[in-house]
Amino acid sequence: MSHAGRTYLPAAGLDLLLPLYDPLVKLLGTDRARRKLFDQAAVRPHYRVLDIGCGTGTFAVALKRSMPSVEVIGLDPDPKALARSRRKAERAAVSIRFDQGFANALPYSDAHFDRVFSSLMFHHLPHDTKLGTLREIRRVLKPGGSLHLLDFEQEGAHSHNPLARWLHASERMHGNRRERILEWMREAGLMEPRVLDSERPIFGKIIYVTARTAGTVSAD
Repeated sequence: MSHAGRTYLPAAGLDLLLPLYDPLVKLLGTDRARRKLFDQAAVRPHYRVLDIGCGTGTFAVALKRSMPSVEVIGLDPDPKALARSRRKAERAAVSIRFDQGFANALPYSDAHFDRVFSSLMFHHLPHDTKLGTLREIRRVLKPGGSLHLLDFEQEGAHSHNPLARWLHASERMHGNRRERILEWMREAGLMEPRVLDSERPIFGKIIYVTARTAGTVSAD
């Protein structure tokens, strides 16, 4: 798909499959993994939070419902997924801003967010935009702010899990290993990149990665 001359992968891979996206994600246990990602981030009241690649908005809505005082913004290039996000937020009676845009050209000012989340999105990015995306994340994070990333880790064609082999067959998964992700983070200027945890649910291996910007978080 394209937006303003750029291509993107729809939330479910194909527009036709978008109605199945939320049930599939729930079936695979992604909600639990995202709750763990949120807990790792130690979000405080009144923080400003960005969910990159927010898809149909499930994680953004859960964030806002968990901490109503937090300002939550979701970003995704897919207008159909964003329409679902807005309807989902309206049904949940929460106020969330959803923007259309690309992760390597964030439409926000410098030092704007306390936390940035990337949930099962990073592997979708073309290889030549991954470093640029991390540089943009560093730019929009406040001093002492942090990125919290949940993503698949490539297991290769020899995985014993047939579902994992199918889900990880995308060419964009190639090289999506923790060492490379940490290297990209360092190159982007993020500090102390590290893997906090890893798990192997039914859809393959996932890792939780964090990094931060220089400085200390302000008291306001």
